[in-house]
Amino acid sequence: MKRTIAIVAGGDSSELVVSLRSAQGLYSFIDKERYNLYIVEMEGHRWETVLKDGTKTPIDRNDFSFMENGEKKQFDFAYITIHGTPGENGILQGYFDLLGIPYSSCNVLVSAMTFNKFTCNQYLKGFGIRVAESLILRKGFEIADEEIISKIGLPCFIKPNAGGSSFGVSKVKTREDIQPAIAKAFKESNEVMIEAFMKGTEITCGCYKTADKEVVFPITEVVSANEFFDYGAKYNGESQEITPARLPEDTAERVRLLTSAIYDILGCSGLIRIDYIITEGEIVNLLEVNTTPGMTATSFIPQQVRAAGLDIKDVMTDIIENKFQTN
Repeated sequence: MKRTIAIVAGGDSSELVVSLRSAQGLYSFIDKERYNLYIVEMEGHRWETVLKDGTKTPIDRNDFSFMENGEKKQFDFAYITIHGTPGENGILQGYFDLLGIPYSSCNVLVSAMTFNKFTCNQYLKGFGIRVAESLILRKGFEIADEEIISKIGLPCFIKPNAGGSSFGVSKVKTREDIQPAIAKAFKESNEVMIEAFMKGTEITCGCYKTADKEVVFPITEVVSANEFFDYGAKYNGESQEITPARLPEDTAERVRLLTSAIYDILGCSGLIRIDYIITEGEIVNLLEVNTTPGMTATSFIPQQVRAAGLDIKDVMTDIIENKFQTN
């Protein structure tokens, strides 16, 4: 009997549109001969299942069920592809844990930690992983421009600390731009991260593990036409993405090993993607860990799956079936 899968998309952040695009990607990737697929759209208190005819029906949040043709239907599994709250920060994971519904991503603790960039990077720094110098600023508190310049320097990045990585990010080069950039970031999050600029080659590497296999994908090199890898570079084609990355093989191997190690240190589950920057001397620096990476047809993970010579349908099946083997 086919399992019924919810591809859970939407959310309550500026990443909503990106999430819905990822849902369409996943719908095309997952094996429809093996699973019954439905996209579930969430936005605030609107939770709806998109039926086969394109109409939408409400989700019963008491048990995450829905009605179709007069019949109550239950989901066997949730593939979470919300970029932002509540699907990337552990809230939805806790809900599914309470209901006993397996899901694709990391658990509550790991999701919450990785969503908070400052917390995650400081935690991993304790394991000897290189990260940029950074400060955290919470809403209601102010920081002098001089303190940022003396501790972090210019240029620097000012970004939402708890949020996606596409909105509210600024590369700040002058003192006059510091406070406007902080205000911009606060529109996306109650916490702002101020991070030192590192000059180098930006790369990203995907990974997943099951009970019986470990897969670390080929690395992608990101060459942005913009100041940094912003929304336009990510989604409007304003970047060059090269897979596999143009790295010396020993550096690439170190990145792959580090990606696998971070997966285990954090206790990740499902697909993750880790962003790095390679600075002078082939030094590997962590930028951030993404536990619900984008899954549109042109996103990094599908690119890396193709470069590895794998079938994305098989990868999706691995992730779904692993949760039933390990639960």
